[in-house]
Amino acid sequence: MKIEYEEFDSVEDIFMYMSSVAPPMKNTLPINSYKGYVFSFIPLSPSTGDVYLLIYTKGSLDGRILEYDINLHTYKKVDSVERADKNYFIVLTPKRNTIADAALEKL
Repeated sequence: MKIEYEEFDSVEDIFMYMSSVAPPMKNTLPINSYKGYVFSFIPLSPSTGDVYLLIYTKGSLDGRILEYDINLHTYKKVDSVERADKNYFIVLTPKRNTIADAALEKL
């Protein structure tokens, strides 16, 4: 498996990126908060799973559901997914993630 990297300055920048590459009609996306980084893996070769893009920034996120407003470039914690005009991020905080550990070690 090969991992490519793209670093961002802020969590909001990652949310902007993820919102722009999400498939149409998909407004709920996963995001990881792990070991001082906020990141997402994007498969670059979906058929084989050999190459992934890790988009990341330093930081951490609390909360399970975050509502992102692409126009205001802001996010907030919410209790449920309610609006079709917003993007929602489900924050995953794994206890252990071996793929992320290997990727973060190479940074």
